[in-house]
Amino acid sequence: MKVGGTSYHFGMSTLLTLAVHGAGGRMGKRVIAVAAEDRDVELIAAIEHPDHPAIGQDAGTQAGVRSLGVTLGGDLPAQVDAVIDFSLPAAADAIIAACETRRLPLVMATTGLSEVQQGALRGAAKSIPIVFAPSMSASVNLTMKLAQQVTRALADVPGGMDIEIVERHHRFKADAPSGTALRFGELISQAMNGDVETVHGREGETGTRPQNQIGYHAIRVGDDPGQHTIIFGMMGEKIELNVAASNRDGYAAGAIRAAKWLRGKSPGLYSMFDVLDLQ
Repeated sequence: MKVGGTSYHFGMSTLLTLAVHGAGGRMGKRVIAVAAEDRDVELIAAIEHPDHPAIGQDAGTQAGVRSLGVTLGGDLPAQVDAVIDFSLPAAADAIIAACETRRLPLVMATTGLSEVQQGALRGAAKSIPIVFAPSMSASVNLTMKLAQQVTRALADVPGGMDIEIVERHHRFKADAPSGTALRFGELISQAMNGDVETVHGREGETGTRPQNQIGYHAIRVGDDPGQHTIIFGMMGEKIELNVAASNRDGYAAGAIRAAKWLRGKSPGLYSMFDVLDLQ
């Protein structure tokens, strides 16, 4: 990575210029740290709320890496190849509007967006390219594709199939179930032709488990960066798909990969399936 003026690698295109919104948060810091090791990325802006305690500090230093010569501040540059948003739902509206107004490609990695906010994303995607996914991890998205394939292959298994989704995250996570867990459920439901009901946890006299039901279970413990287990239970056998992160770097690397993929794309709302060519 290079910070400063435009640079070139022999036989390669120009560096990707990058702005990170939510740069003082846990994920924003990891995006900056991972980008700092990527020779094809140039960080030019690290954006955070004006009241953040690290405002004015070097973005690299506050992320735990070397000084990058970019100050943590509140200004979105007029021109940048891509903006990565890892902030909070309350801050998403402003960055969506700013990117739409300035025609800046956006990687929306913030989870917990409302239906109204998702509608705003769809509206903005008419004029700018946007990658929006509940998880930026390549491993998570590959596991989602596997979950679809398992569901389709076993849709008519004798005795039926029970599906449970268990997700585990750190104590600071504000939404439950996670956006990733819900996306697993959406994809599985689509593979079952949408004839599915959902339940969030169980207690009391629940009776016999009905067919075509997806159960969600959310666990919040310590600093766990994220685990998802999809259980396909049948009579006499089961399949479990598990994807787990030991740190946040996979999410950061996926967001940077999406930012690179966006360069030169037409306006539209894309997913990580598009980025990873998993359609």
